Amino acid sequence: MNRDDVDWQGYYPAFVTPFTEAGDLDLDTLRALVDHYVAEGMHGIVVNGTCGEWFSQTPEERRAVAETAVEQAAGRLRVLVGSTAYTARETAEYARHALAAGADGVLASPPPYAKLFPDEVIAFYRDLDAAVDGPIVVYNWPHGSGVDIGTELADKLADIDQIVAIKDSTPDADQFFATSRRVRDRVRVFGPYMSVRGLEVLRTEGGDGTVGGGSLFGRPDPAFWESYWRGEYEGPREHAVASDRLFPKLWLPGGWAGKYGAYQSQLKALMTMLGQPAGHVRRPRLPITDAGSLRTMRAVLVEEGLLAEAAEQ
Repeated sequence: MNRDDVDWQGYYPAFVTPFTEAGDLDLDTLRALVDHYVAEGMHGIVVNGTCGEWFSQTPEERRAVAETAVEQAAGRLRVLVGSTAYTARETAEYARHALAAGADGVLASPPPYAKLFPDEVIAFYRDLDAAVDGPIVVYNWPHGSGVDIGTELADKLADIDQIVAIKDSTPDADQFFATSRRVRDRVRVFGPYMSVRGLEVLRTEGGDGTVGGGSLFGRPDPAFWESYWRGEYEGPREHAVASDRLFPKLWLPGGWAGKYGAYQSQLKALMTMLGQPAGHVRRPRLPITDAGSLRTMRAVLVEEGLLAEAAEQ
């Protein structure tokens, strides 16, 4: 199995898991968010990843989220399901469930907290490959796993049979583009192509897609890729400039947290301001309640043309 066995490309929002203010799983809002992303023309979604707060869900809830997302998508966009856990055996259990529920593929980072050595990372994905029958995405998330999958290690992982893609969230842009260059012949690569630098790499070397935290821009995110596929670059260039301008106003360098709260907390607050179905965070995450921070975040959305000034009232 390799990159040609899947058709994944374009913009895939990292899907938030909506909870009620009391902390209960909110499947009705989850369904509404799937429909919202379909209406905006997203090419796929990634559920139960970092934005999905998998770490605060029970096993039963993680399975319910996967099942509900797949059922609501109904083939209208691709659904990749995060299966990260502390052992390959547990990760495989979530992965097998997701694939049986109809997910298009599964995604997993190296186990968090353990801080695996390179040979252990390879063994982990080989064990996962042996226990799962379906396409696997390597998720390089150094902030959460304590492991940054560099180019040499990614090159070795790309040769594992059912690994067909990598979502590379390294904060090291040079490393990302080196990895993309090295492994794209075998696996699909998702990463920061939707920047001015990334667009130039797309034009000269190619690339597959981006998994971003939600979609604050909405339709322009998938439209970036559709224009690129048609060989039209002016629209993508404008969007890349806008993205490069927006990001540092809201997120800390490396993309691991918001300037005004935890990543999931800030993303859900911004989505709510934009009228997108988002729900609430669940403890241990706390909502952003500081009025000054919320005003500043809203002002950024207005300044960047994502929210009308009348919506401030």
